[in-house]
Amino acid sequence: MTSEGTFPIGTPVLGSLRRNRVRQRTSDRVYDELAGAIRDLRIPPGASLSETDLAEQLQVSRTPLREALARLVDAGLVSVVPNVGTRVELIRLNDVERARFVRESLEIGAFTTACESPERDVSALRELLDRQTRACEAHDLSAFFAADEALHELIFALSGHPDAWHLMQPLKMHLDRMRWLSLPEQSTVRSLIAEHTAIVDALEAGDVEGGRTHLRSHARRALEKAPSLQARYPEYFDEHH
Repeated sequence: MTSEGTFPIGTPVLGSLRRNRVRQRTSDRVYDELAGAIRDLRIPPGASLSETDLAEQLQVSRTPLREALARLVDAGLVSVVPNVGTRVELIRLNDVERARFVRESLEIGAFTTACESPERDVSALRELLDRQTRACEAHDLSAFFAADEALHELIFALSGHPDAWHLMQPLKMHLDRMRWLSLPEQSTVRSLIAEHTAIVDALEAGDVEGGRTHLRSHARRALEKAPSLQARYPEYFDEHH
């Protein structure tokens, strides 16, 4: 925990996957672990990646590790340069904007469809709002982000199109890194909770236009902070994109 008003950003260690008993391909588990660490900045933009070190930390062989890295290259999050090495890509605002556009468009569509249901039960969404408030009070950034993601995912589920949420995740990670950079200030988290509350209220009321307005503003928040984030973390951004 840091001083009042600020959240910590991540932790620097990857967890071992050796004891994970979930029935999932090793390469998928490696991908999930690395993607999550890149997304929440435990592995920061520009960081060099050593296959030897990663295999040791994750307790996996080189084959699933290389498969996972190839997927991260396809997602634009990692680059492999011959005779130079592997590194996490810097944040490119063009990629963040593409991710914002896709997320905003899909979520507005999901929200609109969810509003058409005559029996809209938002009780689970209210519980997620409570979880976000408790996380804010506890200075638990990871718990807040998890509840934030769960709320948006549930909106897609209520629309009857949960797969749309999962399909956009590789692209959304470009936006997610910006979201993590903007989160440590408690004032930002409180504003996000207020926006989430307004979205849930609109869904419960069937207020399509109001919900669309709130979702547009909400989806664009991270990009609006780009100038201040670039000034604060210049080493994390690709200034040419």
